[in-house]
Amino acid sequence: MMQWMDVHAALDPRPGGSFRVDVTGRETAMGEYVEVRAYERIVLAWGWDSGPLAPGSTRVEIDFIPDGQATILRLRHFGLDAEGMTSHEIGWTHYLARLALAGAGEDPGADAWVGAGSG
Repeated sequence: MMQWMDVHAALDPRPGGSFRVDVTGRETAMGEYVEVRAYERIVLAWGWDSGPLAPGSTRVEIDFIPDGQATILRLRHFGLDAEGMTSHEIGWTHYLARLALAGAGEDPGADAWVGAGSG
């Protein structure tokens, strides 16, 4: 995860385990793992340490779908209002592009959002 999304992370990837991800050096996502099925599905109760989304107040579902020699990643984020949908779409688009590079064995490089703001 540190290759594509964060400055620092504390992860306990099991149902009921917590996560704390310092995404940019100023913004920290927090919550807990609801469901973890290796190579298949991760469900998170998601929020932020500050701002309008309290830690664990929304739900992120990530499914890994085999597609021949590749994998389709489907991410759905529930519980967002219109403003939250817009900002999280920008954020997830940014970070999933970086994940695609890391997943292909490439270096996504330094994250331009670290220390500079998130768009």
